[in-house]
Amino acid sequence: MLVMRMSSPEHTDTARFDDIRPYRDEEVKGVLARILADPEFLAALLRFRFPALPGWAGRILRPLVQWQLQRQTRSVQDVKSFQSVIESYMQRMITGTSTGLTVSGLDRLDAGQAYLFVSNHRDIAMDPAFVNWVLWHNGMDTVRIAIGDNLLTKPFASDLMRLNKSFLVKRGETAPKKIYVALKQLSAYIHHSIVNEKSSVWIAQREGRAKDGLDRTEEAIIKMFAISKPKEQAFADFVRELNIVPVSISYEWDPCDIPKARELYEKATHGSYQKDTHEDVQSIAAGIAGNKGRVHVSFGDVLRADFDTPEAVTEEIDRQVIGNYVLFPSNYLAIAALGEKAEGRCGYPAEIFSLERVQQERALFEQRLLNCPEECRKYWLAMYANPVRSLCKGKN
Repeated sequence: MLVMRMSSPEHTDTARFDDIRPYRDEEVKGVLARILADPEFLAALLRFRFPALPGWAGRILRPLVQWQLQRQTRSVQDVKSFQSVIESYMQRMITGTSTGLTVSGLDRLDAGQAYLFVSNHRDIAMDPAFVNWVLWHNGMDTVRIAIGDNLLTKPFASDLMRLNKSFLVKRGETAPKKIYVALKQLSAYIHHSIVNEKSSVWIAQREGRAKDGLDRTEEAIIKMFAISKPKEQAFADFVRELNIVPVSISYEWDPCDIPKARELYEKATHGSYQKDTHEDVQSIAAGIAGNKGRVHVSFGDVLRADFDTPEAVTEEIDRQVIGNYVLFPSNYLAIAALGEKAEGRCGYPAEIFSLERVQQERALFEQRLLNCPEECRKYWLAMYANPVRSLCKGKN
């Protein structure tokens, strides 16, 4: 699902990270064999590829799918070769579900450095996948990806993600002491990856996706980074060690926009929203397969100044994420549909979007809006309009 090429990590992980770290090269073959022998994995794959397939047909096709996967992965020996198998699928996905992937800010990065990429969060799987893609295609190593263990309810899902350089964020703990221990382990692992193993890390700026289009960093995330800081080390020095880089990911269209709007409506109307058992899995599938239009990944400046508090770090990440976010006609059309104007320095950039282009986008915009239930439409519009509002607020 994510991608790509990366040199095998050196075996410097300590035992204290074994339950959350990605798999090492020598573990790949055994884990892959376990996944391909898992009936639940094969059934889930068939449901994803052929959602209308009857159950009896799935049972007949399962051995054939297993054989095909075993054939495709017979050359896999390590993480790099595993990701090489996945790469062609990623390329087809980008070609088939987007109309262009662009990037900016890579000139600010050093290919020989490891970074902590703190990113806005719109899509469960595709946010880090697009970051990985543009890094790899510009001669840089891919990242280790922080992913909540609440998304990995099936053992095969956890195995797949950890094969692809993901590490687990424990979200199931409830006792305060266990929560602290889990956060300290996570903090230490992120620092260890960047400083000791020279391996970059991707983490979302908040827990959960920004379903309303408001990209704001949770200060608790920044505080977590510093839990493992030695008492004698200054906070600002520790922050500099992490090489924090804010990342903005912009999607012209969100494949999950209607489900997100429905969730926001339910919360606003009834005070809560209860997810279906497999809703996160469905969101991952929709994010991968759905139309995204144009996608832009923007890398900000490394945080090098004297940031003495988590609040100061949070404010700087927000400033860069919002300031570097690339707006599309869909964002401005949403503002107009709500009866608002993008004023000041955020006025409609006619020099970027031609009238012809806007008219083309308007037809798609109106059709997508009509597909949204009427009671949810103001939330749908707001998620596209809010990036413009945020940028205008910061510039005016």
